[in-house]
Amino acid sequence: MAFLTKTDLTPPMYQEVIDEITRTDDTIVNKAIASAVGEMKGYLNRYNLLAIFGSSTINPTFTDEYLSTLGKDIACWQLIKLSNPNINLELFRTAYEDAIKYLVRVMKGETDPPWPLRLDDPTTPLDESGNIYASYNAKRTNHY
Repeated sequence: MAFLTKTDLTPPMYQEVIDEITRTDDTIVNKAIASAVGEMKGYLNRYNLLAIFGSSTINPTFTDEYLSTLGKDIACWQLIKLSNPNINLELFRTAYEDAIKYLVRVMKGETDPPWPLRLDDPTTPLDESGNIYASYNAKRTNHY
């Protein structure tokens, strides 16, 4: 079972609208979903991406309804960009922007959703929010 499928997009969009936009070509829907998942992975790199999204051979082991809703909003925006102007683009653009804003807050550590974190690598120093910790020596200024 994949993170998102074509049938998962029917609550935010009607099936006949999806079929009209894609001309019943499921590869277009799959590309939009893959694009949405790829965009989400860019923001969620400190989490266990394999557990959340799975892979082509491994099913996801973690489910979260809100994370799924964010993915649907992003995937719907990817589809709607292909559509004609008889769809309320502002509504979906707002949902897309809200999803990205939330993912940015997660990426910055401003919110802590209950999603599985990736396993710690003992050779990589991390700070308290799970980000890589880097330090440096103070700049030297020599006076003669």
